[in-house]
Amino acid sequence: MTEQLRLPVDIEPQPDDTTCGPTCLHAVYRYLGLEAGLDEVVAGVTPLPGGGTLEVSLALDALRRGLAATIYTYNLNLFDPTWFGAADVDIAARLRARAAARGDAKLDFACAAWCDFLATGGRLHFADLTRGLLRGLLRRGVPVIAALNLTYLYRNARVSGPQDEPDDVHGEPLGHFVLLSGYDRAHRSIEIVDPYPRNPVAVGQRYAVHIDRVIGAVLLGVMTYDASLLLVERMP
Repeated sequence: MTEQLRLPVDIEPQPDDTTCGPTCLHAVYRYLGLEAGLDEVVAGVTPLPGGGTLEVSLALDALRRGLAATIYTYNLNLFDPTWFGAADVDIAARLRARAAARGDAKLDFACAAWCDFLATGGRLHFADLTRGLLRGLLRRGVPVIAALNLTYLYRNARVSGPQDEPDDVHGEPLGHFVLLSGYDRAHRSIEIVDPYPRNPVAVGQRYAVHIDRVIGAVLLGVMTYDASLLLVERMP
């Protein structure tokens, strides 16, 4: 059993406050040996209306490049647990029905992207988010893109206003993307490579966080519209 693992992945600083996802994806592409500039990757990922990115949009860009994309989702705003584990459930059809029933533009965008993901060969899983799952994914030898709750990960105040000013009373939590790039079993930690260079956790963009905090941050990503893990690999 591997006690420590550290993947040699490098990341550039994210260009602005809404491009953490494409910046993580660009780092994975470089790790896999793909030639792609950060500007190209940012331009190729369809943003959410109003800004920001969904993890499934990152996966769609990877699929268009001929790579394999696997997502573990914990987003119960979109997916119902009963859709998984039964072979006769058409998840794309259920997503379309959910979008039609709710009449929300953001939900419409997300459901359409997920339907495209499933139609173009993306793999979707719903499994307990455990220490073993995180370590097992990392042992596959590729950094994991985690869509999570930044407020919980950083232990920051919630924010409000167009400039995301700290506001513990009126504020809302923020979402974020980071790379999970290794673990230390003895210290029960996960190594994070963060596209945000001014993060409050450490000096620099690489740091270790207790694995249970990472699990909590991913699960609480549902509050900021994404709670998932994305694995981008070369096709077998």
